[in-house]
Amino acid sequence: MSASLREVEIPPLGKVCRLGLATRGNTHLPEHSIHTALDAGVNYLNWCGHRDGMREAVRNLGDRRSSVSVAVQFHARTADNAARELESILIDLQTDYLDVVTYYYVEHQQEWETISSPDGAAKTLEAAKADGRVRMVGLTSHQRTLAASAASSGHLDLLMIRYNAAHRGAEQDVFPTTSAREIPVVAFTCMRWGALLKPTSEDPPKLEPPSAQDCYRFVLQNDNVSVALMAPNDDAELRQNLSIVENWRDLSRTEFERIAEHGQRVRRLAGRFP
Repeated sequence: MSASLREVEIPPLGKVCRLGLATRGNTHLPEHSIHTALDAGVNYLNWCGHRDGMREAVRNLGDRRSSVSVAVQFHARTADNAARELESILIDLQTDYLDVVTYYYVEHQQEWETISSPDGAAKTLEAAKADGRVRMVGLTSHQRTLAASAASSGHLDLLMIRYNAAHRGAEQDVFPTTSAREIPVVAFTCMRWGALLKPTSEDPPKLEPPSAQDCYRFVLQNDNVSVALMAPNDDAELRQNLSIVENWRDLSRTEFERIAEHGQRVRRLAGRFP
């Protein structure tokens, strides 16, 4: 895959725009904003489980449903809970199937052991894959070693991990595994919770911090990333981000290095994280 490609082929989803759209509990995207993104070519939607505009948009996709990949965050860890949660989501979204179900924020090895045990959620989702209600099963985690290990287990089709200019550990800890096993990666927190958009005390004089679009392009420059998720706060931010799709391009070497250097400063100065 070339980093400059706007779309990536993800079996069995088909062609997916590499800029995806997510909602969070504290964002305010009405249904019409989701359709604006779809009209622009964004066709990977990550729903957070709230009764928001994305929920309404998915419920009203109609004939468009087959061309849109709907991913959901999944909290169940046991088979029985997974069966109930899956049925609830299908009813809530008024859809017969989900394109991607990701075990949400698996942060401890014990959680993964429960999920992948004989009575774990994996049992339910693997059965749902067999009967067509789920097309891909993924895992969301901040823990790179855990995520890479889970990707090697045979239970997963996709990983969703944190990756941005300030947080590049996945390049050593995750991407070699996902590349070797041809497992697509969805990146979240591409702006490091907004810290990458702000100046630091060590910035060179008159240096402007990156824009949100710069941050997404930086993530997409890595061809190990299949989809970079944006999670705009409102319609205005969404429309700004959609300029990436309208003008899809690689960063120049100078732009990339400038953002990478800013990311290193943010990592040192904007609070600790692994």
